[in-house]
Amino acid sequence: MSIYAIGDTHFDFTNKKPMSIFGENWKDHDKKIISYWQEIVTEEDLVLIPGDISWALKLKEAYNDLEVIDKLPGKKAVIKGNHDYWWETRNKLKGLNLKSVSFIHNNSYIYKDVAIVGTRGWLSKDSDEFKQKDIKIYNRELHRLRMSLESIGDNEVKAKIAMIHYPPFNTDGSVNEFVEIMKEYNVDICLYGHLHSEGHKYVIEGLIEGIEFKCVSSDYIDFKMKKIL
Repeated sequence: MSIYAIGDTHFDFTNKKPMSIFGENWKDHDKKIISYWQEIVTEEDLVLIPGDISWALKLKEAYNDLEVIDKLPGKKAVIKGNHDYWWETRNKLKGLNLKSVSFIHNNSYIYKDVAIVGTRGWLSKDSDEFKQKDIKIYNRELHRLRMSLESIGDNEVKAKIAMIHYPPFNTDGSVNEFVEIMKEYNVDICLYGHLHSEGHKYVIEGLIEGIEFKCVSSDYIDFKMKKIL
């Protein structure tokens, strides 16, 4: 069994939002992702997607994109990104009856002896864009991460992987409160995305505070998923 990750797939099989407007490297990005996925992932593997899965605005519109992912090899565990406006309650997501896709939403996913947790996260508090209205969202996301970790319960696992869409760092590169919660629950690996193009200069990776951080934004990893375990 191997665990892979790729974030920010930004699928749109209605072809209403071609990603090539964001750069030549995004041309046919979905075909690149799918081709590499089919080449390396087996049915026994797990693929993690930390948000920004589909450009759809409504759940029924996202179904086509999610169905494509569902039919690809392996099991999948996904979290919400800032562009996943289609994301609804866990019951509605489960109601899609996708066979291989598990939605992490205040819960966790146990695969073999690895626990997968996560939440969307939010802007760092020291960001110029962070306003008073963001405090409530930020605190709610902290609570959701804690709930996700708590849901592991008494399951005996050898590793814990946390997915968070927004980078869990302040603008000066220091870790924020999301990481403090991860440390409290002994998270081993943290995967994040969200950063594109010029934003790649803000990528922070490596072993920090006892946690291995990896950025898996699709364009950052050249649309080829990264092997995590």
